[in-house]
Amino acid sequence: MPSLDPRLGAQPGRRVVIGIDPGLASLGYGIIALDGGRLSHIAHGCITTSSDQESGERLDHIYTQIRSIIHLYKPGLGGVEDLYFFRNVSSALPVAEARGIIKLAFRHAGVPLAEFSPNAIKKSVAGTARADKEQVQEMVRILLGLAEAPKPDHAADALAAAICRIHSIGPAGR
Repeated sequence: MPSLDPRLGAQPGRRVVIGIDPGLASLGYGIIALDGGRLSHIAHGCITTSSDQESGERLDHIYTQIRSIIHLYKPGLGGVEDLYFFRNVSSALPVAEARGIIKLAFRHAGVPLAEFSPNAIKKSVAGTARADKEQVQEMVRILLGLAEAPKPDHAADALAAAICRIHSIGPAGR
């Protein structure tokens, strides 16, 4: 877990927002700030669990890590990618369980969490719901002023969810 630079946390006039790309094996998170209408990157990464672990242990790890990230960065808002249609129900159920744990962690932390469809996130970040993964990653890079597209993919998707959350609350996040 990265340490918090005190200049990056909650400050007057600054909104810290966390985005989540849910998953059981790899869950992406991204933290951004809105300050004076300008977006900036704070942190991103992935929480991973092993298929060798029992399901309850994996969910507990996700819950504990999400709570730690929330405690560390003190976001005022959160955005999470909604569960989209899966052809294989057995692959949808673990993601749904992880989303439930995520929602519980945010509720316990008192951080309002909004859910967005993958298409809403793409449209918010890239201007079209038909944007491919590379287009979304490039727009995240541009919007956050990063030297290169964020990696891994789940973390980039989480940053996109955080940007979508900012855009959902009005012009320039106000």
